[in-house]
Amino acid sequence: MTIHLMAKSKIAFAALTVVAGVLAHAPAGAQNFPVTAAQKQTASQVAQKGVPLSELSPNAPDRYTVKSGDTLWAISALFLKSPWRWPELWGMNLNDIKNPHLIYPGQGLLLERKNGMATLRIKGAESSPDGTPIGTVHVSPRTRYETLADAALPTLQSSVVEAFLVEPMVMDEQGLKSAPRIVANQENRVLLTRGDRAYARGPHGSPLLDDQAQLQLFRIFRNATPLKDPGTGEILGYEAQYVGKATLVASESSSEVAEKDGTVSTAIVPASIDIMAAKEEMRVGDRMFPEPPRQLRSYTPHVPDSKVDGRIVSVYGSAVANAAQNQVVTINRGTRDGMEPGHVLAILKDGARVVDKSDDARPLMKLPNERNGLLMVFRTFERVSYALILDITDGVRVGDRLVSPR
Repeated sequence: MTIHLMAKSKIAFAALTVVAGVLAHAPAGAQNFPVTAAQKQTASQVAQKGVPLSELSPNAPDRYTVKSGDTLWAISALFLKSPWRWPELWGMNLNDIKNPHLIYPGQGLLLERKNGMATLRIKGAESSPDGTPIGTVHVSPRTRYETLADAALPTLQSSVVEAFLVEPMVMDEQGLKSAPRIVANQENRVLLTRGDRAYARGPHGSPLLDDQAQLQLFRIFRNATPLKDPGTGEILGYEAQYVGKATLVASESSSEVAEKDGTVSTAIVPASIDIMAAKEEMRVGDRMFPEPPRQLRSYTPHVPDSKVDGRIVSVYGSAVANAAQNQVVTINRGTRDGMEPGHVLAILKDGARVVDKSDDARPLMKLPNERNGLLMVFRTFERVSYALILDITDGVRVGDRLVSPR
């Protein structure tokens, strides 16, 4: 018996979704990401008439076959002037596309122009010389399956942001002070690494306790650097450097100790921890934070609903003030300002201050701020967010302004 499975027969166009770091641990059904009502409405409107030719990218191809290694951001930029306008790209092919979150290598896209409008449709399945549709899998006599969702293209190259989903930690001053800390190690070692035993304490009044019902994992951080607003100088939070992971072996407790004079006093017995992973060597004084639960993170690039006036605070992992494409930066807008993963912002380069030499009075002029590129927010905290620089025309600097793209 031979069963023909059309591996790519009904492929949905993407809503520009990336799943980073945890895809291999997610159930197959977990990738049915939601689409907002506004995105559906936009797609429906476009589906009725298409997209104006003026909104197409100047070099939009008539035909394109999706290749392995493509990203959804790049494919949208290929067809539209604004890559974040994915609902319109979806709407151009709404009749064929039922799930807007998935696109796969091998899919053919056809761009049609008519009456000043453009529509996009999926290319029909091609056949091999023997007449068998390309992508057909012959299963005989055993059964096997592959989850096509695992092969879907990401919005961006996931390796660029994976580390930042777990490594940086931003907290306020109180959160930093109240975090458990490493207080000692065995044999008076200065540095700790994987396999070492160390000892830790919780904040005052909150001993570090071992919950036997589950394995307690902690991330270890150090060097909490203040993040200052470039405009006001206000400290927005403290960025802690990730150095490793540990598991809690025994709870913090107390013990009676006999002194030399015969008296008995009570001494603190710190909790025991084992270092499970090390990015860098750890030391006494490093802080500990509970390992958060795994999350399926999705990023749907879109423009913020309200006006944004932000600035770049720092370049992550760098002591310099300049950033390049595909680098991660911290911005001075967070969840309390309405920031959310997927928000796309335009980077503005401050116009230079120059003297008008053509005027005898030699007045000082401030040239207009010019757009220098785009970035996308992928991780948010209360007052700051991390964002990936998608494309730039010139170097990006700490203090550069951020606004909603037009």
